[in-house]
Amino acid sequence: MESKDYIAYFTMEIGLIEAMPTYAGGLGILAGDTVRAAADLEIPMIVVTLLHRKGYFRQRLDASGAQTEEPASWPVSELLLETDARCAVEIEGRTVNLRARKYEVKGVNGYVVPVYFLDAALAENSEWDRALTDYLYGGDEHYRLCQEIILGIGGVRMLRALGYGDAKRYHMNEGHAALLTLELAHELAHQAWELAYEPVNPVVNPEFVHLIRHKCVFTTHTSVPAGHDKYPLDMVHRVLTDYHGAFDELEKEFCPDGVLNLTSLAVDNSHYINGVAKRHGAVTQQMFAEYKIDSITNGIHIATWASKPMAEIFDRHIPGWREDSTSLRYALKIPKKEIWQAHRQSKQNLFEQVNRTSSVGMDPDVFTIGFARRAAVYKRADLLFLDSARLTGIAARSGSFQIIYAGKAHPQDQAGKDIIRHLYQIKDALKDKIKIVYLEEYDMDLAKTLIAGVDLWLNTPQPPLEASGTSGMKAAINGVPSLSVLDGWWGEGCIEGVTGWAIGHDEGSLASQDDRAEDAHSIYNKLEMIILPMFYDETGRYAEVMRSAIALNGSFFNTQRMLSQYVAKAYFK
Repeated sequence: MESKDYIAYFTMEIGLIEAMPTYAGGLGILAGDTVRAAADLEIPMIVVTLLHRKGYFRQRLDASGAQTEEPASWPVSELLLETDARCAVEIEGRTVNLRARKYEVKGVNGYVVPVYFLDAALAENSEWDRALTDYLYGGDEHYRLCQEIILGIGGVRMLRALGYGDAKRYHMNEGHAALLTLELAHELAHQAWELAYEPVNPVVNPEFVHLIRHKCVFTTHTSVPAGHDKYPLDMVHRVLTDYHGAFDELEKEFCPDGVLNLTSLAVDNSHYINGVAKRHGAVTQQMFAEYKIDSITNGIHIATWASKPMAEIFDRHIPGWREDSTSLRYALKIPKKEIWQAHRQSKQNLFEQVNRTSSVGMDPDVFTIGFARRAAVYKRADLLFLDSARLTGIAARSGSFQIIYAGKAHPQDQAGKDIIRHLYQIKDALKDKIKIVYLEEYDMDLAKTLIAGVDLWLNTPQPPLEASGTSGMKAAINGVPSLSVLDGWWGEGCIEGVTGWAIGHDEGSLASQDDRAEDAHSIYNKLEMIILPMFYDETGRYAEVMRSAIALNGSFFNTQRMLSQYVAKAYFK
């Protein structure tokens, strides 16, 4: 591999196939879609991640909605190819040896992007060290810091062990990989030391770290403080021992508050920094006012998320759509009847699964709302039920509807788990008026079935905390319009009454705002006066919205467009 001719993409999680549960949610799914698009576009990319043998977790929900977690083990040796490459990092003064296992992602024309999974489960490591790569976002902050040393520092070393020279760019997908900046600086310092024939080992100082800035690209995906990893310096000194005290030189500049903030480290040492939607870019700019923050709105890999019935329509009417996502604008020429029939088939597939796994007995002829995402407080999953009396009245007056929920809460997020239990209470209270089901173990396979089979995708985050959101994009490519707060991507994707509908108004504020009563009122008005009457009484008009969602949203909010922007703005500029 020649030097500087590839992009090194570092990500803590990645969703490639359902059999490999090495993702927790949107960040990992986005990484998987990014790699698939890189293979389609034949972009020279090498991916580095961790081998989470125990996955994130498998969600189990009891009759009251209480969530428990089980390990999500998977057949590593059957799905990944072990390489001969080895490297090591030092953690707490111990040598932790690493190997790499490879998975190949093939593009539409056969181009391959390799994904390397770093694995600490080697016999020469201690029992505790062998488990360091096992759990995605598992353990405490100490465990997390150890993982981030392996990803950032170990990842660069593994690339060298695999025979890859210096990359053109190192793309950090969130701050988890920010420590790679230290390893790149260490390499530079070592090169300078060798040239100068100094008798003592090189010191990694701020000058060297800043010198590697032109190599680094940083994408942040969160506006929520908890999404930025921070570590007290006493822990950093105890755990990060690889540079033998060199961090003492760095902490004055990178840890002014006595805390190592990996997002700040990445921002401070990247030549290109971006948020993942226009609004999110502005929010991030406000957080890091002294830096130039750009935005590249996320996308989805169209061929992965288009349902089989919809893909068959595209094959008939838009040849080459897999190679060129922008060609989906020609969906405007597809007869509405065909789109409606394909959606009905996807809906039937969904209801066969729902009614097989629950006793609710949902009806495919009834208007169905879908809501599936991580169970976190700011997502406001229960907003729809703020005024249950009005909601049930709408069902009686304007047309019946049913609701399908799904989503996991982080094992340590008690408030998120409480939201799931609250939805179970609502489900039981309204069971005679509105059918509601909460599906457990929301994963890639369930997502593919759910987003294609519902009639409306609901999204209710508290602005401006939704960085981007991609589930609505996946729904759109399947002809499912969104009813969403104008935050994240929907601020760009919503054409009122054409691609879907907005909840509330876009005030343009970057300050956190939780107008629950106003937003709920907006949901009720749109459902009662526009959406339900259109679905039941003007099927042709509803099918027109479905078709426009495909043509206008699907043709733009995809990873082919997204990666083309990274190439132009960040990778080869």
